[in-house]
Amino acid sequence: MLKDKRYLVLEDGTVYEGYQFGGKADRAGELVFNTSMFGFQEMITDSAYANQIVTFSYPLVGNTGFNSEDSETMKPTIAGIVVREAALLPSNFRTNETLHDYLERHNIPGISGIDTRSIVRKIRDGGTLRAVLSDSDDVDAVIETLKSTDETVHSVRDVSTSSPYISTGVGSRVVLIDLGKQESLVRSLNSAGCEVTVVPHDTPTYDILRMKPDGVIISSGPGSPEDIPSIVDNVRTIAEQVPVFGVGLGHQAIALAFGAKIEALPFGHRGSNIPVRNIERKTVEITSQNHGFAVSRESLEQTDLVITHEAINDDSVEGIRHKSLPIMSVQYYPGAIDGPDDSSYILEEFINRMNKENNHA
Repeated sequence: MLKDKRYLVLEDGTVYEGYQFGGKADRAGELVFNTSMFGFQEMITDSAYANQIVTFSYPLVGNTGFNSEDSETMKPTIAGIVVREAALLPSNFRTNETLHDYLERHNIPGISGIDTRSIVRKIRDGGTLRAVLSDSDDVDAVIETLKSTDETVHSVRDVSTSSPYISTGVGSRVVLIDLGKQESLVRSLNSAGCEVTVVPHDTPTYDILRMKPDGVIISSGPGSPEDIPSIVDNVRTIAEQVPVFGVGLGHQAIALAFGAKIEALPFGHRGSNIPVRNIERKTVEITSQNHGFAVSRESLEQTDLVITHEAINDDSVEGIRHKSLPIMSVQYYPGAIDGPDDSSYILEEFINRMNKENNHA
């Protein structure tokens, strides 16, 4: 560990030489970057990173270790991480485990000693690339392995719950369709008094409505909603019955269900410092984001959806609502625990609207 060599090999033939830590497995995935300065436990356990190799631009990762409370999932699906320096001796009173030990336990490879900011520039200028983390210095063989691996790197099926379960609350009944949800979203809803029933991504509409929810939330998750046509087909039917709120991938699913289109971003939005303009409030919010796709602005013109939020850096769509139905969604994480709380009001708005629609207010 931190002495044995490890290689990050990109599909264009670029090779970065660094040092091993974490798991031993050779792993392939889409190489992306995140610009956050904190919240690494939450990011590493975010299911939206399923089968992706994440490069962290911040120079030191792991100095607060891992604790038993902040993980977004108990089964991380990230393919690997790339860092400049991995802290092996964390200093935090909540720490239960080091970064190395956590990654090793889940067989997730890491590589350190890398100029991560050069990778950020490469992805920013040329777009995302496929890559392999390998302990072999036979670059040609590694590239052949990369070419032979399945390019379908996202799977909601692999990160969604396999059976329904209830997170107890005393207020409104919320059904959360799990596309790769963050546990912090469930905790936020419970804190607001909601009883949350988490259901698999492919739960039939009939079964959801039979639960008599006061509202339905479609969670974030990996990939594009075009990969999960069943949930897109269900959204419109559900939205005609109860209020619906979408987050991340759930936001895109709502847009697709009502006639909009989804487009790939050149290098995605991944970080906890991304500015978003609230068009209706005329304010700016700093948000936590993790997505490689976005709703096409032009495609919304022929729909009943209205843009409520937009990214300041590239004008991409960050939030929408329906003109007449109680539907709203955002591309980013409202009130994420690994980022700013500028947008925490959005969940409150949905809960208030849900209560109003169901005469609970």
